[in-house]
Amino acid sequence: MTAVQRSDQVTLVDLLDRLLTGGVVLTGDVTISLAGVDLVHVSLRALISSVETLMEQP
Repeated sequence: MTAVQRSDQVTLVDLLDRLLTGGVVLTGDVTISLAGVDLVHVSLRALISSVETLMEQP
């Protein structure tokens, strides 16, 4: 009887391919305040997708 090993590892190339095919939206907010006064506010909005995927959208 032979043992079958199941590999659940994903390579970096496979991961990038999956992300670019479907697209990923990253959002985030960072606020630095001192004594209740907001000093710095950074807002991040990023869409990561392949050009081919974007061109398919109507």
